[in-house]
Amino acid sequence: MVLHKTILILEDDLKILSLILDHLSELEGDQPYDLSVMVLTNHVQVQELINGNFNVHPDIILLDRDCKLGGSFHILDIERFGPGRVISISSVPEYNEQVKKRGIKRVILKDNSHKEEFADKVVKEIAALLRVMPVEDSNIHNIT
Repeated sequence: MVLHKTILILEDDLKILSLILDHLSELEGDQPYDLSVMVLTNHVQVQELINGNFNVHPDIILLDRDCKLGGSFHILDIERFGPGRVISISSVPEYNEQVKKRGIKRVILKDNSHKEEFADKVVKEIAALLRVMPVEDSNIHNIT
């Protein structure tokens, strides 16, 4: 039996995304889980593919805002997934304050001038969240 954890990344900066994925690949080697990653790069995808799809159950959600289309990833139905599974990663303090009001406690201010350090902080927060998640809360699949 292999334990799986799914991470939904809502991020439109491809450089930041590549750094986070690089750090996640290192983290996966240290975990008793296989990590699955879903990436959406605009808020329209969140509305069309996530909010109305009750088959999607990410264990962890990285929540940025959508700068490219001028909308917001904050349309995500946070209450459905639970604010304890969400890590806010916006570079805009106002967006991070908005999610705090919705119950999100894990907030990392994105520093675009120090992207490598930012990605490292994000993955350390993911690792901390993985450590406190109960095993029965995992998406468990048998591999034969």
